[in-house]
Parts: sequence; C-alpha cells; structure tokens
Amino acid sequence: MASAAAPAAADSSLPPPLEQLRHLAGELRFLLPGVRVGEARETTKEFDRETFWRRLREAAMAVSRAATTLTEVFSRLPLPSPQETQKFSEQVHAAIKAIIAVYYSLPKDQGITLRKLVRSATLDIVDGMAQLVEVLYITPTQSPENLISYNSVWEACQQVPRIPRDNKAAALSVLTKSVDLVKDAHEEMEQAVEECDPYYGLLSDIEEDNSDNHGDEEDILGCPSNRDSYWSEEDQELIIPCLALVRASKACLKKIRLSVAENGKKDQVAQLDDIVDISDEISPSVDDLALSIYPPVCHLTVRINSKSCDPTARR
Repeated sequence: MASAAAPAAADSSLPPPLEQLRHLAGELRFLLPGVRVGEARETTKEFDRETFWRRLREAAMAVSRAATTLTEVFSRLPLPSPQETQKFSEQVHAAIKAIIAVYYSLPKDQGITLRKLVRSATLDIVDGMAQLVEVLYITPTQSPENLISYNSVWEACQQVPRIPRDNKAAALSVLTKSVDLVKDAHEEMEQAVEECDPYYGLLSDIEEDNSDNHGDEEDILGCPSNRDSYWSEEDQELIIPCLALVRASKACLKKIRLSVAENGKKDQVAQLDDIVDISDEISPSVDDLALSIYPPVCHLTVRINSKSCDPTARR
C-alpha cells in the first residue's frame, strides 16, 4: 500500500506540466546572454577539428530529437504527467547545454569569423527551442504555432552541417553575403534612378482613387504630395555619384572575395578575420547611403553616409 502511494506523492510534489514548461523556457532564455558574450574555454588539449564537428552535429541532432519528442507529447491530450514532463524537460535542457558546451570548446585561434558563425547557429537553436517551449505552454495541444516553432528548431539544427569548417571558408561565406547585400542595394538604387521618383506608383494609384472626391486638393491624407516626395535637380545631381560609389563598393567586395578565394590560406586566421572585419563595415554603410537618397533628401546626411561608404577610406 505504501509503495503504491509513493509515485502519487512524488507526482504531487512536482509543479503541473505547463508550469514546468514555463520554468524551462525561462531557463533557456537565461542561457542566451552567456552564449552571446561567452569566451572559448581554456584547455591544454590540442584541438581536433573532426571531433569538434562530429560533436556539434551530434548535439544538434540531440536537440532536434528532444524538440520532436516534446512537441509530440504536448500536441495531444492527455498532457504528460508531472513526472513525464520533468523527464522531457531535463532532456531538452541537457541537449541545449550540450550544444552550448560544444560551441565553447571551439578555440579563438580557429578564427573569430568561424566562431561567430558557430555562435550564430547555436543562438538560433537555443532561441528557437525557448520559443517552442513558450508556445507549448501557452497553447498546448496541436496548433499552427506549435508546428511553426518546431520547424524553426528543426531548420536551425539542419543548418549545423552547412557551417563552413575553417576560417577561410567562413570568411568567404561572410564576404559572399556582403556582396549579395550590396548588389541588392545597388539594384534598388538603379531602379529608383530609372524611375526618377521612387514613390511614383504609390502616389499615382492614390491620386486616381481620390481624384473624384478631392478635386484640386494637393494634399492626400497619409501621403505627401509636395516636392518633398520627389527629387529636385540638386538631389539628382547628388544621387549619380552616390550610385557610382555603391558600384565601386560592390566591385571592391568582389575583388576582396576573389583574392581570399585564390590567395587566402587556412592558417592565415588573423589576416582573414581582419579582412572580414573591415569588409563587414561596407554593407551597412551602403544600406545607410541607399536609404538616405530617398526624398526628402538631406544633403548633409547623404554626404556623411557617402564618406562612410567610400571603400578607399577603409583602414
């Protein structure tokens, strides 16, 4: 009789399942700041690249399995018992701690750029799992939010085998992304210049819809219809060199990427990190410049952003 009562007593001492999930979500959120700023753990052991990537893949697979199990048991009724929930929560927490520990085992001397990519992937997994747990305790049983959050964790885990394996490959990956972003900004600016008025289509549609009701009124509610919506001649004279500057930034990034691909050495870790660090400043500067040319144009802002965007002014 006493032995039969023991499990019941153990159950009653545990928080309800959803309360346990709420606590687990908080614990996972608590881990995120440490991953963002955490340093590599010092060790006297020689770094084994193959072992590291194997452990990282296995850790990601363990997180994916834990997410699958948790989603399945909390997407149907009845919900797990408090004891079962404790077991599932411990599995999730252990899997997350394990993948964080693997990330911390990647030494700085393997490259800051590579560490940033691994850190980003780890953060995506931890944050995705925290979001999944939050959704499960807010809306238990099957719901679209459960599936969306689970897919986010699964996709984050699937990205791990695609992470570049060394700092040169990591640098090329980051440079390629920067080239693509600057290319997109350049194309948007060219399109805006060709149209001469980036708001032309929007204003034309609204003016047609409101012409019968507003007659000769110049102002349209919610949309400017004055000269601040268009480029003046002075604006257009300023935009042309800005476009050339963005084109030069794109060409510069492409040459840097080609040089790294052809001449970069895997053991030139610090040099590769420096190249990426400097190149990383170009894409945000181009974005700022592209945004500043839309009317109403502040010429001072454009000139400031132009100096930041100038690839010849890089250190």
